Amino acid sequence: MSAADKPFSIDKKLVYEAYKAVRANAGAAGVDGQTIERFEAELGDNLYKLWNRMSSGSYFPPPVRAVAIPKKSGGQRLLGVPTVADRVAQMVVKQMIEPDLDAVFLADSYGYRPGKSALNAVGVTRKRCWKYDWVLEFDIKGLFDNINHTLLLRAVRKHVTCPWAVLYIERWLTAPMCMEDGTQVERTCGTPQGGVVSPVLANLFLHYAFDLWMTRTHPELPWCRYADDGLVHCRSEQEAQAVMAVLQARLAECHLEMHPTKTKIVYCKDGSRKGSYVNQGFDFLGYGFRPRLVKNSRRGSLFWSFTPAVSQAALTAMRETIRKTNLRNRTQITLEDVANEINPVLRGWIEYYGRYCPSALYPMFRHVNRSLVAWAMRKYKRLAGHRTRASIFLETISKKTPCLFAHWRKGTVGAFA
Repeated sequence: MSAADKPFSIDKKLVYEAYKAVRANAGAAGVDGQTIERFEAELGDNLYKLWNRMSSGSYFPPPVRAVAIPKKSGGQRLLGVPTVADRVAQMVVKQMIEPDLDAVFLADSYGYRPGKSALNAVGVTRKRCWKYDWVLEFDIKGLFDNINHTLLLRAVRKHVTCPWAVLYIERWLTAPMCMEDGTQVERTCGTPQGGVVSPVLANLFLHYAFDLWMTRTHPELPWCRYADDGLVHCRSEQEAQAVMAVLQARLAECHLEMHPTKTKIVYCKDGSRKGSYVNQGFDFLGYGFRPRLVKNSRRGSLFWSFTPAVSQAALTAMRETIRKTNLRNRTQITLEDVANEINPVLRGWIEYYGRYCPSALYPMFRHVNRSLVAWAMRKYKRLAGHRTRASIFLETISKKTPCLFAHWRKGTVGAFA
């Protein structure tokens, strides 16, 4: 059967472009154990088979592999890892439907959208906290596991005009999950967290479940949402309590649940806002929003402002990442090797968390430096047991080559001792 005779007209170039996007994102093998490298070994045949099956309507996704990963807040989150070929198929559909769906989404939806970032959401939240005294911080419990298929497909069919994209979305929603013990679990709701097409589907679901509903019922209150984390800015505690009550009911209508412990009302306390409240801070997208002493750039005086800086939870996660490198025991490598390994990570942290209140990153810089001191004490016999001498040794290097480590630049070296 030629391409012209197939039920669905899918350009082969779409499949190849989707493969390149999947390759760039890397990722683990699915239930078939096939890695991206093995998929590439017979790339032409694999992509042709996938295109042929998708074009003929005979593509049925294999089960997704269940992988448990630890949550920052404790417990585990279950990811569904598709096979490499299925990730390519999902990417074909994602790239087909995303432009039309993204044009429908509202401006204050920031998660998993081209041209929008978590830093955009942090920035707009920072400004709104200065204008509104109260914030309702809400989290949707198990969003990806509990999305109602009937409601989601109603939205999909309204906005997705490509018939084969709708067909394969329906099949992905019901593809079973293969657990670690080999058993398969049928799915009647949810879309696997880990699937390529899942984020855009989750955004479409919440576009109706929250975004449009919020805009319609409370047009006077600004809100911000990043996937399943959201904020609503309110003018009083009573207003925040009322919004929380109606939002809880709204989510229940959509078969979702507001997280009982991650949802709270916060008072944006600063120098001009009197009184106090049990919650005067919240974490959002790795930033901690709370009252802080900041410097007036014109006058040089200090004043209290409700502003964001890297959260304590994020700092803890960074320290744990550095600990896992096991630097102090890797004496066979050079200081340049260490820099090449951790600089990409450091640059990412500095770029993201350094946007607002960069000085809050100094404790992390000190932790990196002390890890380097411990490494030097084991690497060089003359420094063994001499922490002060090792600190001076590294401090001298930092002055001679301030560009060796990302956090040594622009005077952000931090303490070594």
